[in-house]
Parts: sequence; C-alpha cells; structure tokens
Amino acid sequence: MTDLVDTAADAAAGSLHPEQQPQDLPLSRTWLADAVRRTLSEDLGGYPGRDVTTLATIAAEAQVSGTVMMRQDGVVAGLDVIAEVLAQVSVRLGLPHPVVELLVADGDQVGAGTALATISGPGHVVLIAERTMLNLLSRASGVATHTRRWATALKGTGAQVLDTRKTTPMMRELEKYAVRCGGGVNKRVGLYDCAMVKDNHVVAAGSVTAAIEAVREAFPDVPIQVEVESAAQAAEALKAGARFLMLDNMAPDAMTELVADIRSREKKLGKVLLEATGGLTLDNAVDVAATGVDFLSVGALTHSSPIVDIALDLA
Repeated sequence: MTDLVDTAADAAAGSLHPEQQPQDLPLSRTWLADAVRRTLSEDLGGYPGRDVTTLATIAAEAQVSGTVMMRQDGVVAGLDVIAEVLAQVSVRLGLPHPVVELLVADGDQVGAGTALATISGPGHVVLIAERTMLNLLSRASGVATHTRRWATALKGTGAQVLDTRKTTPMMRELEKYAVRCGGGVNKRVGLYDCAMVKDNHVVAAGSVTAAIEAVREAFPDVPIQVEVESAAQAAEALKAGARFLMLDNMAPDAMTELVADIRSREKKLGKVLLEATGGLTLDNAVDVAATGVDFLSVGALTHSSPIVDIALDLA
C-alpha cells in the first residue's frame, strides 16, 4: 500500500456517515495481496522463503486434495484469502496454482462440520499455504460471528452496531470487512477520513465550538463527529453545526432524555446521527437502542472477538 487512500472501500467510505455507507463493499484486493505477502514472509523467513519440514519430507511433484472445514458454528468471512494465499505460494515456489472451489459465501451462517471450500494441487503449495490461509480466515470469521450476535440482538430496534478503530495493527481492512459480513456498520476508516472531536481536542482547542470551527476551517471536506458527555456539551456542539454526536458513557435515563430532546428539534436542525458508546454489552444492547440512538459502537467487535476454528483436512 503506497497511498493514504488506496482501496475501493476506503474511497467509498471516506466521506460518508455510517448510515450512508454501502455494506456490500468487497474486501480490497490491493490490501489482501499486500497482507498475504507480508504474512507469508513472516512465516517463511523472507522471499521466497522456505518451509524446511514440507520441502524435506514431501516430493515436489506430489499432489494433494483437501477440504477447508468449519469446526464450530459461525459466520464465514474472508474466503478470498484462500485463493490469494495459494496463488502467492505457487509463485514463490514456481509451481502450478491449486484449484479452489468455494462452497459457501462470505456472510453465510454455517454449522460445525460445514465444508467451506475444496482445494487440489501441488502438496508443497497447499501445505505451505495452510497456516497463513487459516489464520486470516479464522480471524475474519471470528469478527463476523461476534458482529452477527450484535446485529441479531439489535434487529428491529432501529439501531445498528458500529465498529471502531480498535483493530489489530495492519489488519483493519480485513476486520472491518468482517464486520460488514456480520451485519455491522463501519465507522471511519482511520484518522484521515472523519474528524472525531474528543475531550482532549476540546481541552487543546479551548471549547467544543472552537474545536469544531478549527476542523471545519482546516478540513472542510470531512464529516465531523463530536464526543459529548452531557446535555450542555451536546447543545454547544449542535449550535456549532455538528450533526453527528457520540454520547459517551451516559446513564440510560440521561441518554433517553437527551435523545428525545434532540429528536424533537430535528425538524429545525436536520437529521442528527447519535451514537452510544461506553459500557455496552449484549445484555444491555436492546435497552440502549431503546433510547433512540442510531448506533451502538462496540470496540470489542475487533479487539476481543475470538477466532472461529477452521481447519484444512486432506483427503
């Protein structure tokens, strides 16, 4: 990746609020190719690298076939990883590309024992690719599975679950894609495409109003969100022109009252996007959504999702 915004997903999401973002954006091919290259080099010790066990014990001409299997219930995400990893290993070894047949689609909810894909080709390629392929696929499917629980819990409430920047370093594209596969919504991609005025920015600028005006003057093309902790801060942000507020760690009663007040003034203000954050769990998700917010932002979607157990079984 050489440019600040170099993927279709980044370009599409960069200037939009979450409710306007298309949720069927594919996984960036540019990101995927670069991530696989780096991950393979990590495992193989550089380029082209080597797998001393496989190269020593299996004949180069040996052919294998196998099935990528789901070992537990979950939501599938990241299937494009399979072909990309196999293709890059093939190039490194100078061997033919294995044949891949996908049997399910990203976003599918499947049960334990479900076959996700079949693979056939050179044994060296398949076995060297195995762990990198499964690591990425298991991680993405874990995020998608966790996100689906939130999306299901919020179904019918009018609120959606939103991700954050609390992603694994260098894995943001995959994890945010997995959130989409699970039925969640992406927030900003990074620090460059949406301004989020938080408490430290307010302290540095001198006030909520000063911070908003400074961002608007410096970067008039980006949307602005403001973190507020009280009705007074919300009123100041709205007066300064903000139309996307993050309600941080508010008590349910206070949040309900504030949301109702803002909604009552939207005929004059225009639509105000409201996001609840802080202390959110699946147990209280419906109650928080009932306050009338548009989004519940959950950092745990990407920072605390366990992987889904996925394996490659050779025939």
